[in-house]
Amino acid sequence: MILVTRPFLPPMEEYNRYLERIWKSSQLTNMGPLSRELEERIKEYLKVDYLLFVTNGTIALQMAIKALELRGEIITTPFSFVATSSTIVWEGCRPVFVDIDPRTLNIDPTKIEAAITSKVSAIMATHVYGNPCNVAKIDAIAKKYNLKVIYDAAHAFGVEVAGTSVLNFGDISTLSLHATKLFHTGEGGLMLTRDPRLFERLQYIRNFGFRGEDSFAYLGINGKNSELHAAMGLANLKYIDQIIHKRQALSFQYDQNLKQKNLGRPLWHKNSINNGAYYPVFFESEEKLLHCRKKLLDNGVSTRRYFYPSLATALPYIELKALPVTDDIAKRVLCLPLYYDLKVEEVDWICNLIM
Repeated sequence: MILVTRPFLPPMEEYNRYLERIWKSSQLTNMGPLSRELEERIKEYLKVDYLLFVTNGTIALQMAIKALELRGEIITTPFSFVATSSTIVWEGCRPVFVDIDPRTLNIDPTKIEAAITSKVSAIMATHVYGNPCNVAKIDAIAKKYNLKVIYDAAHAFGVEVAGTSVLNFGDISTLSLHATKLFHTGEGGLMLTRDPRLFERLQYIRNFGFRGEDSFAYLGINGKNSELHAAMGLANLKYIDQIIHKRQALSFQYDQNLKQKNLGRPLWHKNSINNGAYYPVFFESEEKLLHCRKKLLDNGVSTRRYFYPSLATALPYIELKALPVTDDIAKRVLCLPLYYDLKVEEVDWICNLIM
């Protein structure tokens, strides 16, 4: 079976060397030495100033909403993983969906201003498949209306815009380090900001709001991660450039093989390079997608309808809303297998099966 994704695993002996350090320190959590080392090394790799290693990407979004003290409504995209919307509701706010750009699949910045009311406090946009949003336009709108900006950058590890990390835009960016991501810690997440005061607040929030042993600064949560997960991250970080280059090469192989097929691909940001996080394609119709998906599955190839359905039509705890572009794209998009251990010959085989 060819899976749609498979986590990269470092050599076991290298991971075990980090485990030996854990056994010697006897510190398993509470931001031990490996967690702090991982933060510093990722910060250096991503070229960012302030970074937190947290439990997962969902907790990161919740902490971002809490740290920015958001209320009322948050403009967001319906074409994303459910956590983008569910965290808004979880934190007592209301998601306001804006349709996506049919080329980039990111939130359409030309439609954001029409959705802004006195109740809107922020914009939460997703860099879909790691493809950067139009950060210049979104940040300009946010400045004009005095709104906060959170970027769900779950897929955007290592992505830059014109030589600057995409994580340096907005008030807070969050990443997922889940096992399915191109860089992972098994379970985990990251939070990034350029504001030192906001960073300090996030540090408190991550650890229950503790200021010291017996005083508190803010309402907090247990957003810490463990040394065991940090060990996986440190072992994987050594290979991150190799991982990205391999996934980019496999994506290029798909591109070459699928040139003659009647399939669409997202338009990537012109000042950015695809990090190879996913390989999505669009079919002419949902009928053709379902036919192809069945044929692939019958031949041992797993795929994923990522993202389907539109969050604006699927969640039972929000007011449902039809959005023509998202509703159409969500029915026609399919992610093909892409992971480090996937073989070029397997990509060729997959492409030969696609009509």
